Amino acid sequence: MIIVMKLIKENTLFIMWIVAVLATAGSLFFSVIMEFVPCALCWWQRIAMYPLAAILLIGFYQDDKRSILYSAPFIFAGWLISIYHNLVQLKVIPESASPCVSGVPCSEKWINWFGFISIPMLAFFAFTILLSLFLLEIYNNKEFLNAKKS
Repeated sequence: MIIVMKLIKENTLFIMWIVAVLATAGSLFFSVIMEFVPCALCWWQRIAMYPLAAILLIGFYQDDKRSILYSAPFIFAGWLISIYHNLVQLKVIPESASPCVSGVPCSEKWINWFGFISIPMLAFFAFTILLSLFLLEIYNNKEFLNAKKS
């Protein structure tokens, strides 16, 4: 367990980039290959996820730990939108309170794996992993918040 935590601590940006790339590839697979039409909330989650693949790759490539701070607004926004989208799909929030007024309804379940995994749930998992790694990195490296890249 200690070895795993050390690997995560030393490679947080890379792991975050892998999560963002897999989530981006997954959303493109569902829309391009499977031809599932994304709803408005799916688009907003994509808007939050897609830039993360670039931001985190550049941060990893340039060894700039501060790039994790640039990713924060996208991670938090995407995470909140995915929570809202899941609540719409679970009928906790009524469909009338969602931004999906035309086209595909936000409550549409294109997939239903194991009885609970839908596309918004996959986005929630990805954003939760990213948020957890972000918070772990902030906790482990408080000094880089004030330091400039050398």
